[in-house]
Amino acid sequence: MTFSYSDLMALDLTGLGTAAADWRTMAGELAKLAGGTRDGLVKHSDGARWEGANATVTREFVHKTAKEIADLHQEAESIAAVLTDAHAELAAIQKKARSLTEAAGTGDQNRNPPDPALIVSDGPCGTVRVIEAVCTPQGPDQRVKDRMRWYADALTRTVQHAAEIDATAVRALRASHGNDPYNAGHATYTSLDEDQLPRATELAKRGGGLSGIERDRLRMLWESLSPGARAQLWAAHRNDLLAAGILSPTMPQISPDAGAGEHDSRGVGVGDRWTEAKMYLLTEGADAKGMTDAARHMDHYLGNSGKPMNLPVDRMMADVPAFKTYVDDIVRLNQDGWREQAAEEFRKNGGKPVVIPVEARHPDDFYFTDKLDANWYYAVGGVNTNVTGVVTAVPDANGNPKISIDYQANVWDRYNWDEGKGVKVGPLDIPDGDMAKLHRVGLAQEFDMAGSSDVRSYDLGTAQPNGEPLPGPGESRDGRLNPGREQQQDRTTGGPGGRPETDAARPGGGVR
Repeated sequence: MTFSYSDLMALDLTGLGTAAADWRTMAGELAKLAGGTRDGLVKHSDGARWEGANATVTREFVHKTAKEIADLHQEAESIAAVLTDAHAELAAIQKKARSLTEAAGTGDQNRNPPDPALIVSDGPCGTVRVIEAVCTPQGPDQRVKDRMRWYADALTRTVQHAAEIDATAVRALRASHGNDPYNAGHATYTSLDEDQLPRATELAKRGGGLSGIERDRLRMLWESLSPGARAQLWAAHRNDLLAAGILSPTMPQISPDAGAGEHDSRGVGVGDRWTEAKMYLLTEGADAKGMTDAARHMDHYLGNSGKPMNLPVDRMMADVPAFKTYVDDIVRLNQDGWREQAAEEFRKNGGKPVVIPVEARHPDDFYFTDKLDANWYYAVGGVNTNVTGVVTAVPDANGNPKISIDYQANVWDRYNWDEGKGVKVGPLDIPDGDMAKLHRVGLAQEFDMAGSSDVRSYDLGTAQPNGEPLPGPGESRDGRLNPGREQQQDRTTGGPGGRPETDAARPGGGVR
């Protein structure tokens, strides 16, 4: 039967914890017995001064018995390690599932209006279903839809992670036992790493060629590996892991507001056609003033496809130094904690390399104002931003931890026009609310925007934090600043009432 959300929430892990403790006790007793047999029985048997058939048979029996006890000890150690790891992993996953469920049911009550409560239940084939606790005649707005989708996806992955740990433990227990009641001592495990690292390696080798399901599985394995095993995988397959999206953000990517309403839910009026025509002209004006990203996003809004668009995050930071500073501050605010965590794991791992995945955001939001940068003000306005990365600790020449981070900035938002927001570029002016109305009458459509910067490397320091400036756009390991091709993504032709067509090849793009 498929492992379900209900199974995870109701799972009583007390028995598993007790079994792990019992096997650790058993391994300890067998260790004493194996030591006593080796240092006592075997030593006396080999040192006895007697010859003949009985002596030969007895010595063989003593050696065989000592080996069997040593094998039993090894098997008990392996089973104890597997059960201990599985219990810790499942307990953490169950705690995460319960936390997500509580958050979905509560929402953010500090918002105005507050987020409505959501109900979580089993979906088909191990998936999770999330719906509104109270249905409304108008149906869920965009933010509620995003919340339902995100919680359903996050909880489904959590259930799948629990099933993955369960299957891993079963494989390791079977290999440890060997399915032979008369012959102890087979595969040995010090943790679940011995099963998970080879499978993670095979997936990582395929880099960007992984399917969505395979990427999720690689992420699960990445999260479950110990810091030492993760360091081995990172050292051997860093670029493959990056291509597979291992630094993709896990924080909720949810619309910050309700949006303009249901798309194409009202009839088109003459005034709406006039607003559409003015907006096409406005994109021309934005292009002429060098506001290429604002024009690109307006074009895509009018293109009415609703398809997601990529954000050139490196160029956003290059264009707006205040935004670069905002991203740098995320690293600055967290680097002490990250460095201390890596140093502690380095110590626990006996001075061998470790890798710690990290993710953080700024306590305050960032907003591109008109005065700060008109192009990005009209292109995105406010954005959600976080930093994801990998903190690495490796021994230096003296065996002390040398700690660094490979990180990227992630940005996401939804392109929509608030009721209280109009637009003015040069002589063209569209009043408050008119832009949003185009979505409701079906002449334009809101869309998601997201992007990530290049991966940058930075020395976090040792005993003291590094005070040197963080790398800027174009200073990544790849040495690349996002090229101008992003400016032409989903540019359109056609004009008011026409059928938009891609115009990526024409310099300047825009609607002609």
